[in-house]
Amino acid sequence: MTWCIYMFSRTILKVLLWPFARTQVLHRERASRPGPFILAANHISHFDPPMLTCALRRKVDWMAMVELFENPWAARYFRAVDAFPTDRSRVDRAAVKTALARLRQGRLVGMFPEGGIRAGKTSVLEGAPLRPGSAALAQMARVPVVPCVLLGSDRLYAKKSWRPGRRVGIHIGFGNPIEPPEGMSKGEARQYVEDRLRAAFQELTQELRQHFSLSDADLPKTPAHRKGRE
Repeated sequence: MTWCIYMFSRTILKVLLWPFARTQVLHRERASRPGPFILAANHISHFDPPMLTCALRRKVDWMAMVELFENPWAARYFRAVDAFPTDRSRVDRAAVKTALARLRQGRLVGMFPEGGIRAGKTSVLEGAPLRPGSAALAQMARVPVVPCVLLGSDRLYAKKSWRPGRRVGIHIGFGNPIEPPEGMSKGEARQYVEDRLRAAFQELTQELRQHFSLSDADLPKTPAHRKGRE
């Protein structure tokens, strides 16, 4: 039943988004690998999870902010598609246990390691630090992390983007999997994955820019910039 609800939701999302968004994906096969892994993506808008859900060939169990589960009807839906809550204000041990259990079952767990929507100097794309959650989870579960960069979804905040036929350009790229190293202490292994992941975000951003001929105007903008305050 969960699979049916997920695939039905994915189909509806594709139908709803197609008239307004033109999505181009680079290295999709890297996120189609079998077995358990963590998808770690940058986060620039509330549209990111549905965009990535449509772009991925595999079903993804999203680790989502606990606020989305406050409404009982919303919570019922999110749980029905195998999303699970995490409290971003602390180390949420229940969320970690759930993620580990899903990975041990061979699933794909999706995370936004920036800890929220970020753009400009606060974004990992411009060198800001990551929260350690994805690296720590990869080390504990002994599974790879696949980095993902998404550009353009923040443009969907503009009302003009929802005019039929306009189709905002969305660009998604997947990086090579980052494997937790053997022969290191837990702390060293986590730091290794975190450093590799941070570098991968910036390298993948440059690859997307070159492959799709993107300019600075295509990079994520802060809410203040979108409102003309910067």
